[in-house]
Amino acid sequence: MSLLEMKNIVKEFPGVKALDGVSFTLEEGEFHALVGENGAGKSTLMKVLSGVYPHGEFSGEILVDGEPVSFSGVRESERAGISIVFQELSLVKELTVGENIFLGREPAQFGIIDWSELYHRATKLLSELNLPIDPRVQAGSLGIGRQQLVEIAKALSQNARILVLDEPTAALTESEVETLFEILRKLTDRGVGIIYISHKLDEVFAMADRITVLRDGRTVGTNAASELTKDKVISSMVGREVNDIFPKPDHEFGDIALAVDGLTVHSGDVGRRKLVDDVSFAVRKGEVLGVAGLMGSGRTEMLMAIFAAWPHEYSRNISIEGRSVRVAEPSDAIEHGIGFVTEDRKRYGLILEQTIIDNMTLAGLPTISGAFLTHRSREMV
Repeated sequence: MSLLEMKNIVKEFPGVKALDGVSFTLEEGEFHALVGENGAGKSTLMKVLSGVYPHGEFSGEILVDGEPVSFSGVRESERAGISIVFQELSLVKELTVGENIFLGREPAQFGIIDWSELYHRATKLLSELNLPIDPRVQAGSLGIGRQQLVEIAKALSQNARILVLDEPTAALTESEVETLFEILRKLTDRGVGIIYISHKLDEVFAMADRITVLRDGRTVGTNAASELTKDKVISSMVGREVNDIFPKPDHEFGDIALAVDGLTVHSGDVGRRKLVDDVSFAVRKGEVLGVAGLMGSGRTEMLMAIFAAWPHEYSRNISIEGRSVRVAEPSDAIEHGIGFVTEDRKRYGLILEQTIIDNMTLAGLPTISGAFLTHRSREMV
């Protein structure tokens, strides 16, 4: 008898069938990887499992320990021993780490929160997970990687029997990834079943017992990881043979498109630390320049300063096609043809209260507006 069975799950949205008869099983103590391209249905399937999409909004059957279950919400799935860490962080940044871990489940006496006990439990949990994080610090003060680890600690605090991780290592350093994997190995040894969603096939093959591939909302197949290769998994994901995953470019680079000279970025704290110190580089037309480094190395701050989006002190000289230009604010960067996709797109990249089309055209308002009005016909084009 499997720990979890999902049978013939169908989930539809207006105009699209996101899941089309997907089946999935998980055994006790198993590390089961769920892979597929963006839009394959992985996260949707897990939202069905976790009660985000309640019973009645999808068809199919879910069984835990062989017994049929139906969840009207996330709380019911959590009571059944299912905990999920989504790729989209859900921490309340204004609360402390400890408050986030036990949010809605705070220890209390006579209706009053026992703060001493809460932080005692949080400290013990973080220590058991080998996470050097102070439970009394504000969650929003941590980097994205450590916030991800707090999310995982929060999920584990619920004594889950089924743990779902959706792209958990996207913002983690190599050492943080290894810490996470050590935690997951201990959990599987204790009988916890883990569903692991990731595009990083090196991680999948390092940890998975079985791999299930989804494509276009359907189950392509489930196999023991030892029976598969990366090439086989990739071919299953895209639906065709992939002979050259990273083909070498056969074109020549043109003249220098962007040159950055003497880029220095300071922190916003009292010490005004140098996050980036006198960096210079150039990018040619047709070239892809990779920027690598661990979290905290200054990658994000460097790019924000180039785009004039860094809120603290910075200095640099920028040239476009050999001509020195002034980029004092983001509108200047846009005017000179510089685009910027932020690391934290929810916080800095999108206005979530506005429509998709409003967000798409925001950077080009002068081309679709006049006399203080936006021309919807131009915007739609």
